[in-house]
Amino acid sequence: MSSEVTITKDNFDAEVLQSPIPVLVDFWAVWCGPCKMIAPMLEDIAGEYSGRLKVGKINVDEQGDLAGQHNVVSIPTLALYKGGKIQAQAAGAMPKHEIVNFFKAFI
Repeated sequence: MSSEVTITKDNFDAEVLQSPIPVLVDFWAVWCGPCKMIAPMLEDIAGEYSGRLKVGKINVDEQGDLAGQHNVVSIPTLALYKGGKIQAQAAGAMPKHEIVNFFKAFI
């Protein structure tokens, strides 16, 4: 069972900005090949780091305004939020160990 959270404009503040734990947000789209490549890794990370890190997914086709507000110009883009602020952002597919290294310092 996935412990990833679907993020929309309606729940972004509550799920991301007000989260008591860091949130790794995946900006993705159904048609994006690299997004599909990292999806299983993000699902694994969501389970492995449950309680210490929240993994949220924002479909850019459905939530274009959110993507624009967060300067997402290519997908997949991963953004790490902690304490209501963006701490780091990276674009492009990467292996699981690089994704872990991306957020590890913030948890």
